[in-house]
Amino acid sequence: MKEDISQEKKSKIIFDLHHAERPLMLPNIWDPLGALLLEDLGFPVVATSSSTVALTNGLQDGENMSFRSLLPQLEKIVELVSVPVTADVEKGYATDDVELEQNIIALIEAGIVGINFEDGDKMIKELVPVEIQCQRIKLIKKAAEQKGIPLFLNARTDTYIHSHLFSSAEEQLQETIKRGKAYCEAGADCFFPILMKEEMQIKTVVEQVPLPVNIMAIPAIPSFHTLIEAGVKRISLGSSFLKTAMEAMREQALSLKEFKGQERIEQNKIATGYLASLIP
Repeated sequence: MKEDISQEKKSKIIFDLHHAERPLMLPNIWDPLGALLLEDLGFPVVATSSSTVALTNGLQDGENMSFRSLLPQLEKIVELVSVPVTADVEKGYATDDVELEQNIIALIEAGIVGINFEDGDKMIKELVPVEIQCQRIKLIKKAAEQKGIPLFLNARTDTYIHSHLFSSAEEQLQETIKRGKAYCEAGADCFFPILMKEEMQIKTVVEQVPLPVNIMAIPAIPSFHTLIEAGVKRISLGSSFLKTAMEAMREQALSLKEFKGQERIEQNKIATGYLASLIP
């Protein structure tokens, strides 16, 4: 049976977990069943990924899915799990500040207690000016305050996605640190330099940005142990969890195409009864 935990308590849980001794591990999911699986396995927080939600709906990432379509999916996840839910909302699915505020209020009313909010524009491959992004962060935090829920804001910077904007690795690192400090002042609760993978750069950001740091598990990042030693407080998977699932499905499908793979069906440890038991 689903435990009834208040939204305020869920918010405190997610804040506390980002200041715990060990980092928060988040295998990002895209649907209610995946959320229920992670909760059943003891994960204290469920996190979505914009790319996985978009791809599993037959769309490209980059706010190609409408907010009106996204919100019911998030509501269903919140409805089914007891743990806090944090949602990747890209740039907020908004064309102006009024719409951004409305969307944040809708997310809070849906039970969301955390969000990823990014500063990159995928369409024009540019970064939002830091002053504008800080204004948006302040707007989000104010809207949450007015609703009485301290929404956890993970401020993502896309400096390592848009490497073409920088003439050197040092310039890129310094812009990343500048944005991390600015977002902290604006009220962000965590800093996410997506695609950063060099150990010394990660350590430098952890040391210089006064926020918990989120690193995404991608090829060539330092080991999880090294990230823990460096002081990283959140490790997320982005689309990697979906790719793990799709890899298994692809291999099985190729085997079945050749009338092979029957043993995998017979030896599968996931029973229909177990999946059904996850549904409250």
